[in-house]
Amino acid sequence: MGNPHIIAVPYPAQGHVIPLMEVSLWLVKNGIKVTFVNSDFNHQRIVKSLSKEDNIKELVNMVSIPDGLEPWEDRNELGQLTQGIFNVMPQELEALIHKINQTEDEIVCVIADWGMGWAFEVAEKLGLRSAAFWSGPAAVLASSFTIPKLVNDGIIDSDGRPLKNHMVELSPNIPLMNSKNFLWTCIGDPTTQKIIFDVLVKCNHTVKLTSWLVCNSSNDLEPGAFSLFPNILPIGPLLARNRLGTSTGYFWPEESECLTWLDQQLPNSVIYVAFGSFTVFDQTQFEELALGLELTNRPFLWVVRQDVTAEIDKVYPKGFNERVHNRGQIVGWAPQQKVLSHPSVACFISHCGWNSTIEGIGNGVPFLCWPYFADQFLNQAYICDEWVVGLGFDKDESGIIRRGEIEDKVEKLLTGKSYKTRALKLQEKITDNVTGGSSYDNFNNFIEWIKDY
Repeated sequence: MGNPHIIAVPYPAQGHVIPLMEVSLWLVKNGIKVTFVNSDFNHQRIVKSLSKEDNIKELVNMVSIPDGLEPWEDRNELGQLTQGIFNVMPQELEALIHKINQTEDEIVCVIADWGMGWAFEVAEKLGLRSAAFWSGPAAVLASSFTIPKLVNDGIIDSDGRPLKNHMVELSPNIPLMNSKNFLWTCIGDPTTQKIIFDVLVKCNHTVKLTSWLVCNSSNDLEPGAFSLFPNILPIGPLLARNRLGTSTGYFWPEESECLTWLDQQLPNSVIYVAFGSFTVFDQTQFEELALGLELTNRPFLWVVRQDVTAEIDKVYPKGFNERVHNRGQIVGWAPQQKVLSHPSVACFISHCGWNSTIEGIGNGVPFLCWPYFADQFLNQAYICDEWVVGLGFDKDESGIIRRGEIEDKVEKLLTGKSYKTRALKLQEKITDNVTGGSSYDNFNNFIEWIKDY
């Protein structure tokens, strides 16, 4: 019997592709052949962004299928993207599996993002085993599983709309969730929210077709969520450094020169600022952030995507670049795991996406939290209230985080040594879990299940 051949299908967004790629690389390291299926659009972006040193294509068979949208359509419009995915990708995946089975080692298992529940239906139709992967915090998945109870309790209606503003306690050990910040209630307009809600309800059923449901988290981070739904098995945090490898699967080319700049800074001195792949600022907020970083009088590394502002051209405050050029470094995209592991980084101003959250705590870095949407509000609650390794920002009456607030919170975080101390203790806990605890055991058992075909 040769090496088993599995197919991996991420949800086509940056925050989902990276952790499933990390799972895939771990599987390859353990003798499993992986075909990784991106959308055509994202596949082209990833291949274009690979450095000459990146050997990912030698390790993983990277292929693609259409996502149902034209190349010029907006994939940040999640309702439109979701409809395209469900209308087009199932038959494309089925055709791809048939093609692979005729020319290569046959596929024995489909591993897909939980939100791509149609992939489990394809696997069942073709007589293949399947496993679901959840890339975010287990507590958000728990909230989706709790939808029937939320309806029965009068917190949301049958279309997922909050009936009033509730603070919901799923479990005593899970942070309170505001009903307006559920995954399906804080993304896009009401039409998009209804589309996403319907998909979540459907995925609650399709996941029952799978044999495994694994999650990029750990018992040390979310004991309440795993106690509430013990069928969710933690295998994380999935960090490239635990594999002694390089993180890959990014949509933008990394500007690794910033690591050389970090080498020139004092230990524990640099503010790292990055807001992931979705966050967008208006011009006023963009300028206040720039001026807040200037006021700190500290060195900073700021990731400014080309599309980070709603306007066509982001405009820095007059004279800003000239005033900070000796201590500020601005890049379009950074090798984030390497940045966060660098000894010069003191703190992380973050949107609190789950990947960024576990990359920060995985390197013992305290946070300043600036959530934008989706799970990021829950992640802030974990960071600030449960783990106590960071602080949040306060907005003014017009909804803007002002420069003075940024300066004040940076000083409070970096002069309060307890945040760093707790961050380092949490780092030690989750590292132990991956190298010899429950996450380690779960992943090894998962690998053995794949091999037992």
